[in-house]
Amino acid sequence: MEQRPPGNRISIFAIAAVVLLAINHALKLEFFARITAFVPLLRELTMSLLQVMLILVAAGVTRRFIVAKAPTEGDRYNLLRITRLITVAAILVVAVTFVFQKPYASLVSIGLVSLVLGFALQAPITSFIAWLYIVFRRPYQVGQRIHINEHRGDVIEISYLDTIMLEVSGDYLGNDRRSGRVIHFPNSLILKDKVINYSGPETPFIWNETALQIAFTSELGFVEECLAGAAHADFVERFPHLDPSLPEHRASVYFRNNAYAWLEAVVSYPVEPTDTTGRRTRILTRALPALNAEPGRVQFPDGVKR
Repeated sequence: MEQRPPGNRISIFAIAAVVLLAINHALKLEFFARITAFVPLLRELTMSLLQVMLILVAAGVTRRFIVAKAPTEGDRYNLLRITRLITVAAILVVAVTFVFQKPYASLVSIGLVSLVLGFALQAPITSFIAWLYIVFRRPYQVGQRIHINEHRGDVIEISYLDTIMLEVSGDYLGNDRRSGRVIHFPNSLILKDKVINYSGPETPFIWNETALQIAFTSELGFVEECLAGAAHADFVERFPHLDPSLPEHRASVYFRNNAYAWLEAVVSYPVEPTDTTGRRTRILTRALPALNAEPGRVQFPDGVKR
């Protein structure tokens, strides 16, 4: 993540702007016109550098404001990226204007260069356009977990050309924890493939479920009570500030047949995308002792008996 620009750096840019302005005005004096023929060029140079310093000061102030006021980490990251892009573009315009001296000629030159680069760099340009789509349409942001092109991960960086995420699950894990591998993919991929964002309208939760095989002769009400109670207790422990009775927070249990002629008791519950494995484990750790303590009310598959 980009950091807050140091205050002394902004002060240095501001002081440099004042010095350049003073030099530019000093070069208007008749004394300098007599001793050098490069006064016009020096005045143009100091004016261009002055504009660059003012751009850097404005960018620094803007970045400090964004860091202090942006509501979320993703918004902060995107706004800082846009600020950097505008800053670089503005400095390039100043540099080209100084080289060609005439704004119209500068714009024509930039247009010709852009046309040539457009043909030579189609893939990077497509990824840059996709970056603009990501910034304004916001299919995902830094800090969110997504699923794209058969890969899942937590987004840690969105650059102008690619996105970097820490892989979740992958080839070596059977759970939803980070694998330790890093995935890079071009931004243009989002224009070709679907993106699944785990930060949906019920943020910070998604819904998950865990199934247990039981006999048809089990006492279903007791099983439902144990599973729902375990999910409820874990939710209250993890989120004491939230109301567990709300529909978006309340776990539920339903039953279904499975292929082995047993009944499946399925507990469905809200969970944070990064805690699916942990929450499943905690629910089972709470529920199974209570179920196993009542063999007359709950029967489980035993050995080869299916």
